[in-house]
Amino acid sequence: METLSPYLGQLTFGGVAGFATGYALKKIGRVLAVGLGLLFVVLQLLAQAGYVQVDWTRIQKDVEPLLKDEGVKGLWERLLATLTYNLPFGASFTAGLLLGLRSG
Repeated sequence: METLSPYLGQLTFGGVAGFATGYALKKIGRVLAVGLGLLFVVLQLLAQAGYVQVDWTRIQKDVEPLLKDEGVKGLWERLLATLTYNLPFGASFTAGLLLGLRSG
């Protein structure tokens, strides 16, 4: 047990920090999803009323590459690399992050 005691604080802090980050990211993601949904409704209402004309084909062309597996995977890897940069407890942070994302 003495061998693990120096690392126990780092592992605990990493897990708690990861959980809090994951929980916050999930909550922020929900707010962004609601915001995007409301933006879509407003755009559709404005388009129907004749105030704006939306080129959905161009929007689809611009957004599609971001939604492909490589794009999403790359985004996740960049986010994880940023959040665990220079952290000695990156593994416990990642585990806590995943738990926080699941329970948020």
